[in-house]
Order: sequence, then structure tokens, then C-alpha cells
Amino acid sequence: MPISDVYSSGKHKQEIGHFANIVKIAKTDNTITKEENELLKRTAKKLNISDNEYNKILENPENYPANPPINYDERIERLHVLTKMIFADGEVNREEVKVMRKIAVALHFPIKNIEKVCDEAIHLVLNENSLEEFIKAIKNVNIP
Repeated sequence: MPISDVYSSGKHKQEIGHFANIVKIAKTDNTITKEENELLKRTAKKLNISDNEYNKILENPENYPANPPINYDERIERLHVLTKMIFADGEVNREEVKVMRKIAVALHFPIKNIEKVCDEAIHLVLNENSLEEFIKAIKNVNIP
């Protein structure tokens, strides 16, 4: 098997884990709204998630580990998408933030900074900052 196939399957596992994390946030209140569903479908398409994978993940996202990327900017980008899902239904609830913080730990953000990082992520998405601004601001907040 060529190394590119190994990388591809590893990358796809990361994408599946990321998508499962997004689904976890969407399902926090036990319903997926129309807006959340639209974001899930767009994200699945971007992540090359097949219809079969989509349905399996939607059914039970807990079956899929986070598999965070090694690249720090990519982990911040994932945090960005997770934060957007929190706002997809037009409201932020405490349980969604709690799940987001757990996922941020799985994305290897330091536990001591989780609250600051997640609060800043919510603030940035609420204020419609660009992805570039989001990455920069999260790096400034997540100082070791």
C-alpha cells in the first residue's frame, strides 16, 4: 500500500472524528434544527463524508474518537467549526458549551486554558470574526 493511501485513510479518520464532534454539539439538546442540519450537510460535504458515514455518525457520534490533527492551526480551525455549530440554531446553551469544552480538551488545548479559549471562541464567532482573526485571537489567548 502506498504511503499516500495510509495518509489518506488517517486523514479521513480525522475528518470523521471531527464531524462526529460537530454532531455531538448539534445533538446536545436532543434535536437537530433545520439550521444545524444545513451546517452538518455542508460540513460533511467539505470533509468528504459519505452518505452512509453521515447516517452512521448521526445515529451515534459517541462511537467515533476525536483524532485531532497535529497541526495547531488545523486544531483551531476545528474549534472554529465547533463554535459555529453552537450558534447554528441561534442560541447558545450551557450544555453545548460544556460539550465544546470537552472536545477542546480532546483537540489538545491545555486544560488550564480551556475556559478562556472556549469563551474567546464564542465571543469571536458571535462577532463574526474571520477565520484568520479567529486563529490569531485563539493563539493570543492560549498562551502556555
